Amino acid sequence: MTLAYIGIGSNLDEPQAQVESALKELAGLPRTRLSARSSLYRSAPLGYAAQPDFINTVAEVDTELGAHELLAELQRIEARHGRRRNFANAPRTLDLDLLLYGDARINEPHLGVPHPRMHERAFVLRPLVEIAPLATIPGRGTAAACLAACAGQKVERMR
Repeated sequence: MTLAYIGIGSNLDEPQAQVESALKELAGLPRTRLSARSSLYRSAPLGYAAQPDFINTVAEVDTELGAHELLAELQRIEARHGRRRNFANAPRTLDLDLLLYGDARINEPHLGVPHPRMHERAFVLRPLVEIAPLATIPGRGTAAACLAACAGQKVERMR
């Protein structure tokens, strides 16, 4: 079993419902157990700003799937939710990012672990630190230290 963390976000078509549905689908993945999930967070978009705020969470899973298999499952879930990749940072119905896969470091054209920009994104780090306060990002240090460096990014925990 490998401990993996998945970032989940949506800002289209009832984002909170999209995120909750994705969590249920993660719990149903083969040879995988959803072991924790963070609270929901609201965050402003990064990059392309002319779009609605995002709803974000992070899920922790224990999986027997390899990193490539897990990524393929995540992409299938996104496709079921109507995910389109029109341009970088575009609005989306659902975004599932493989953030961490054990302590693996993978740098391939279609798979980067740890996620290449997670250490710069409070909307990923804050929910990650909530469920895994001691999490370490290989090559970057602790998630908590990375979050402190993102202090200027507004991320609001939803009630």
